Parts: sequence; C-alpha cells; structure tokens
Amino acid sequence: MRVGIGYDIHRLRKGRRLVLGGVAIPSPVGLEGHSDADAVLHAVADAILGAAALGDLGDHFPDDSKEWRDADSSAILSRAVEMAAAKALTVSNVDVNIIAQTPRIGHLKGQMRANIARLVGTHPDRVSVKARTAEGLGPVGRAEAIEVHAAVLMDEREPDANR
Repeated sequence: MRVGIGYDIHRLRKGRRLVLGGVAIPSPVGLEGHSDADAVLHAVADAILGAAALGDLGDHFPDDSKEWRDADSSAILSRAVEMAAAKALTVSNVDVNIIAQTPRIGHLKGQMRANIARLVGTHPDRVSVKARTAEGLGPVGRAEAIEVHAAVLMDEREPDANR
C-alpha cells in the first residue's frame, strides 16, 4: 500500500467557468489557472503522483506548457493514473476536502464522486468528497479562492507474468 497527499488552491475570478470534480457549477466566478483550474482533480492527481513517488503537478504539467493550456483537468488526472499504473499502482480509495465559502456545493458531491471514481478506475463507494467553509477566515473565507486537500491510497499490483 502507498499513501499520497495532494493539495491545490486557485483564486476565484470573474469571467471564468467554475469546474470542481469534473462538474461545471453555475457561478459568476470561476477558478483562475493555466488549465480549466479544477482544483479537485488537480489535488487528486497530485496525491496520486505523490503515492507513486513521481513528483508533483508542476513537474509533469507545468503552467507554461502550451499542451496543458486550457486543458480539461480530467486529462491531467487520467495521465497521473496512467503514470502510476506504469509503476504497477492502482487507486484503492480517494478522500477529498473542498474548502470554499461560495458557492455551496454539497448537493454536487455525488456527481463529483462518480466522476473521480471513473477517472481513477475505482468504485464510487471508494471515493469521499466533503465540502466545508473556512468560517470567514483567510482568502478562502473571504471568497477569494477555493482550496482542496486530497488523500489517496494505492495498491501495488504483482507484475503480470503474461506480459
């Protein structure tokens, strides 16, 4: 078993689409970033890279890369899963904390769980998504940013003798 911890934070900005956990959320503000800035999928990908001892998001998806400019973050997460699979690692479970003052996202957690499970190749029962506020504290509490923490447990597979 291997454990990875991921983290991401993005500023909120008018005129950007808000996507969290692969779910487009109606909002007057979205997350600022090089890709679509889905902080949930970024934190999960970061946790997978950490569990696989493959560095971090910036090592593989730099913010000056034309390839990843305005990219759908599901492609980033899928690539992290592929990189871990090349090291014979599979995702066992995922735990995500989304800290956001606004918008309210509790009603979207099920959709996020299903999206994350599909992208990492596990069952939704092995994915937890929790939403909380920052109680008015700091940039997240002032609704200037959204912060995400993720933990991933990965299993090492035995090498396939038939390959």
